[in-house]
Amino acid sequence: MDMNKIKSSNRMKIVRWLIGMFVILGVLAGITFYPIKILFHPDLPFVPLFSRCLIILFLSAFLCLYRILRGPTAPDRIVAIDILGILIVGFCALMCIPTGRSWYIDIGIVWALQSFIGTLALAKYLEGRDLDE
Repeated sequence: MDMNKIKSSNRMKIVRWLIGMFVILGVLAGITFYPIKILFHPDLPFVPLFSRCLIILFLSAFLCLYRILRGPTAPDRIVAIDILGILIVGFCALMCIPTGRSWYIDIGIVWALQSFIGTLALAKYLEGRDLDE
């Protein structure tokens, strides 16, 4: 009875993972072939360049999420989370240029600080030390 529940649970995890992968690939294909012109400044000549840079960032984020999900050890997962934070900062910096909105930089700075503090906290936790030390 318990073995059937485990097999069913594993199947559901695989189905959810596959659905998520197809959604992410669909979004990447949509951005590649139909760039979102509403987001970008109308006078910007490099809209295809920025959309392709977004694709690269999304693909890298997908690979980081895969490493977080399937990482063999906890330090591997921590490094993947840290890289994902760096990718989000890059996404914010990239979105600042075509949209002309400078508050993306503020979000990127805050995210970088939060990612740094989170990485330190996770490293201390894995080392077995208290956060006060």
